[in-house]
Amino acid sequence: MFGHVDHGKTSITQKLTGVWTDTHSEEIKRGITIKLGYADVLLRKCPKCPEPQCFTIEEKCPNCGAPSEPLRRISILDAPGHETLMTTAISASNIIDGAILVIAANEKCPQPQTAEHLGILEIMDIKNLVIVQNKVDLVKKDKALQNQKEIRDFLSTTKIKDPPIVPVVANHGVNIDALIGQIQASIPTPARNLDAPPRLYIARSFDVNKPGTSIKGLVGGVVGGSLIQGRIKVGDELEIRPGIKIVDKGKESFKPIIFKVNSLGTGKEKLEEAIPGGLIAIGTKLDPALTKSDGLVGNLIGKPGTLPEVTSSIEIDFHKMERADMDMTPIKPDEPLVLSVGTSTSIAFIEKMKKSRLSLKLKRPLCVGPGAKLAVSRRIGQRWRLAGHGELK
Repeated sequence: MFGHVDHGKTSITQKLTGVWTDTHSEEIKRGITIKLGYADVLLRKCPKCPEPQCFTIEEKCPNCGAPSEPLRRISILDAPGHETLMTTAISASNIIDGAILVIAANEKCPQPQTAEHLGILEIMDIKNLVIVQNKVDLVKKDKALQNQKEIRDFLSTTKIKDPPIVPVVANHGVNIDALIGQIQASIPTPARNLDAPPRLYIARSFDVNKPGTSIKGLVGGVVGGSLIQGRIKVGDELEIRPGIKIVDKGKESFKPIIFKVNSLGTGKEKLEEAIPGGLIAIGTKLDPALTKSDGLVGNLIGKPGTLPEVTSSIEIDFHKMERADMDMTPIKPDEPLVLSVGTSTSIAFIEKMKKSRLSLKLKRPLCVGPGAKLAVSRRIGQRWRLAGHGELK
């Protein structure tokens, strides 16, 4: 769920899933999404009602009361819209199969993060896209149609030429059935490689113990993310890379973490085996101090001995993004950049340059293989702004 701040992403997520994903105290206080929010939902269809009224998330059709039939389970990631939280949105784009881009009808299109989020989706080659034109109840019909033309004109300048546009009123649940139908039509479930070694990007990590829990009642840390390939079973031995930062005599290094899968879950369901698709929570016996407050976000999980080597020096082919809203001066040696790959974000410094080939030194090492796509942000004024993309050599 992408889009400019306050255009209604979290409200639409709630109408699609029944879950309000802004749960952290700072998110509630400020009224904005800060961390990745996520929720699972089983999409359903009434066998009696015509489309799009037949689509629902309820077990009984809200129109005719007939039992609805399950279609498929999906997970929705609610990405922050505020520009200062752009790296979080970029990390979300690395673990998705499709996107919903929310655009408010009562504001001119594109707003800054509308353009920036669409740029992220282009960089990550996300082709399955549905546009939600939200808040159509706040404008007259001619204004809504003008806004839809602005959306089309904006999209015509991108690689994503003609995605479907669904007008909705999120606060009142209007046209959510049509949106579910369009998700079914435009964002299919991709083929998965279940026989490959498992790879899971960690998008969230938690200490689930409540204050005051007795020592005997304490449980290990939980990591959550998206399985890109392979299978994970309860009892499997897995590895987390880069892992724990070790400082010895002023020198930093990273030590991989080996652990056993204590439990698996998705939403409120317990699993014995997890396969790609949706978001998975892995219960461990790791010290909760390692997993608390998203401490392991950006790491990669796989079978021991199968993950790429951890590296602090990389080469990329950099492709600059043309942006009318920014003064894109040429990149200079020693300039700091922010790289987003998988769910990891790292500051990098340019050591060498040869045309579009950049040799970079990373402040935080990466565990990623050749050919991986990454987003590149530059410091423009006082903020990090999306400036282009690269491919790991």
